[in-house]
Amino acid sequence: MQDFRQSPFMYALGGAVVVFVIAQSLFFLVKAWKRGREIGVPAATLRGTVTSSVLFTIAPSTAIAATVLALSNSLGLVLPWIRLSVIGNLSYEATAAAAAADGLGIAGGLSAPVTEPAAFSAIAWVMTVGSVFPLILLPLFLKKIQAKIGKAAKGNPQWIDLMSAAAFIGLIGAFVARALAAKGEADRAGDGAGVLSVLTLVTAIAVMLLLELLVEKKGWKWAQPFTMPVSMFAAMGAAVLFAHILPEQIAFLVWRR
Repeated sequence: MQDFRQSPFMYALGGAVVVFVIAQSLFFLVKAWKRGREIGVPAATLRGTVTSSVLFTIAPSTAIAATVLALSNSLGLVLPWIRLSVIGNLSYEATAAAAAADGLGIAGGLSAPVTEPAAFSAIAWVMTVGSVFPLILLPLFLKKIQAKIGKAAKGNPQWIDLMSAAAFIGLIGAFVARALAAKGEADRAGDGAGVLSVLTLVTAIAVMLLLELLVEKKGWKWAQPFTMPVSMFAAMGAAVLFAHILPEQIAFLVWRR
């Protein structure tokens, strides 16, 4: 039986989305190039801008590729590919998909393939609708939001930094809590919080801190965007490595079932 998650229809849908995104990008690139020449920007400057923009997208793309791979086991390759080709991002897509799977009571959450079309559709809707709201709200309320934020910043500039830091820490805290205390299925080896999830978490943190230290001490500002994707790939590799080298009774020991 053909996997509906990776059927020809899904690949056709994904291809159409990617073609549209590329066509849109090329359209605005051509328009911007022509406008730049009209106002007297040298061709060399325009070429340099295009080159630097292409290079700047490499680091975020590696993080996106890591997220696609992380979600492909449960959702197939095409849906994460579609979502992250448009306006999705690695933190939201994984969180939304996991929340939807938990809400639907799917055994193992995103650690196992989603085999029910209705559940797959529900997860896809959750991932998509959450990303649509900014497209609706920002054109209507962006000016008012900016005015309020600007007013708050003038009164207390540190408040904006505190709010941003709190939101980011809350997001990271959710992932840390999942690795330390997530409940798994009793009949699935290694599911839920346990030795393997903690080792993976520690590896990600250690690699991230090491890379950030190198960036700061060595002055490698060009490497800053690569720290997160590299730490993600390192954590994935560590999970596979520890699962193979550690004794089974240790590697798959969990304390939440």
